[in-house]
Amino acid sequence: MICAGILLALLSGCATNGAGTDGGCAAFRPIYTSRADALTDGTAEQVLAHNLTGAQLCGWVQTR
Repeated sequence: MICAGILLALLSGCATNGAGTDGGCAAFRPIYTSRADALTDGTAEQVLAHNLTGAQLCGWVQTR
């Protein structure tokens, strides 16, 4: 009976919809650059890695 009560208490704290349940995807967006940006190779690699990770984990798609 105690185990059931503990399990119920743990599960009741898990929200499945509503505000704040989008995870990290709600806090981040793809990084876009313009032709005027002067990127180093390292910065360009980091932007690419960020955008590829977002595409894989959050379903980002290229819009332009």
